[in-house]
Amino acid sequence: MTTLDQLNKDGFLVLKDFYTAHQCDVLMHRGKELVKKFNFDGHPSIFQTNEQVRTSDDYFLNSGHNISYFFEKDAFNNNGALKNDLFHSLNKIGHALHDIDPVFKEFSRSSKLKELSLKLKLEKHVIIQSMLIFKHAKIGGVVDIHQDAAFLYTEPCTCVGFWFALEDATIENGCLWAKPGGHHTSLRSWFRRKKDGGTEMHLLDKAPLSMEGMVPLEVKKGTCIVLHGLLPHYSLPNTSKKSRQAYAIHLIDQTAYYPEYNWLQRKQSQLTGF
Repeated sequence: MTTLDQLNKDGFLVLKDFYTAHQCDVLMHRGKELVKKFNFDGHPSIFQTNEQVRTSDDYFLNSGHNISYFFEKDAFNNNGALKNDLFHSLNKIGHALHDIDPVFKEFSRSSKLKELSLKLKLEKHVIIQSMLIFKHAKIGGVVDIHQDAAFLYTEPCTCVGFWFALEDATIENGCLWAKPGGHHTSLRSWFRRKKDGGTEMHLLDKAPLSMEGMVPLEVKKGTCIVLHGLLPHYSLPNTSKKSRQAYAIHLIDQTAYYPEYNWLQRKQSQLTGF
């Protein structure tokens, strides 16, 4: 069975040893350097998938063009001060790392990814967003069950995700969970901009995403997991003493219709592939 056949069958593809431990370490080190450069002005942009409407301020909506920083939902105390140091208060960095930062750009456009994209027949796909996800020990929060295509809506659905384990991902530290074949379903929602400002989660199908048959994707450092845009997946909180850093990029077919109401807007000229 080819890699493309496997992806079409399961909705995800697990590729062990895709990147070396050293390449993962370089990316994590660069992430720490970026955090040190972050001029935190007291504006807490918090990331949590089930509260996007509340947290989608101008900072979030402009992050598609920038390197932006998002905090864990419990990072601040009642007085608005950080409970921990800045680095261990962050949930993720996004969403244009692959374009702006040279270290992330090299990782995101490697010859291995180019080769993989050809095997998966993604010649017309371009990278539209990227995220460094920290999932810190003890405080890394839940990511509720969702479909990536809800956040990167195209007609037809063309969203594909590449998720890289920068550290070992286990059940204890919040690995991904997914259902084999779960992508053979409808898109449930569309996270989009409202005409009068702000954002909304527009329901396309009221049927809830099923949690039945979900399996943990426990993988080693350096693994690449390819995710179909319709595949329901989630991750639980990190209850362990070990962090679970990951890096993710998402692609769409540049020939597909990309609505102006999508939350993430970038000029066509800014979008390139591998």
